[in-house]
Amino acid sequence: MALRNIRLIGDSVLNKPAREIKEITPKIKVLIEDMLDTMYDAQGVGLAAPQVGVLKRIVVIDVSPEGEEAIILINPKIIEVSGEQTGSEGCLSVPGKIGVVTRPNYVKVKAFDENMKEFEIEGTELLARALCHEIDHLDGHLYVEKVEGDLLNTSEEEE
Repeated sequence: MALRNIRLIGDSVLNKPAREIKEITPKIKVLIEDMLDTMYDAQGVGLAAPQVGVLKRIVVIDVSPEGEEAIILINPKIIEVSGEQTGSEGCLSVPGKIGVVTRPNYVKVKAFDENMKEFEIEGTELLARALCHEIDHLDGHLYVEKVEGDLLNTSEEEE
């Protein structure tokens, strides 16, 4: 298990667009494993490669209650959205903060798996939110750009 350092808001790598993956190399496979380990260790539900300082179009997501249903997306593209949901959102790159963000309630994404086999995934509610949030990272955007109102400290939300 190799944990990577999560880049924090203000780090310029988070504002740069990531590059497409052309082939799966041994380094890419290690990166994917490290991203999963890092996401689980940080108790997140998603992580994009730029968050660990790598400008590649790779996302890992796991919104399952037990954290055992990892979704690996390479070169993901949102191809369909519908509906709307508004709710609290946080980010491993913006620790201790949350904000209210409106996102689609349904999302369909086309991507490649870790073997470069193309697939589509559909998600609603939390999965739809996570897909949008992580794909935003690949385009150099953070959720704080979409926050409605102020960012809150996570401790304020718990009160």
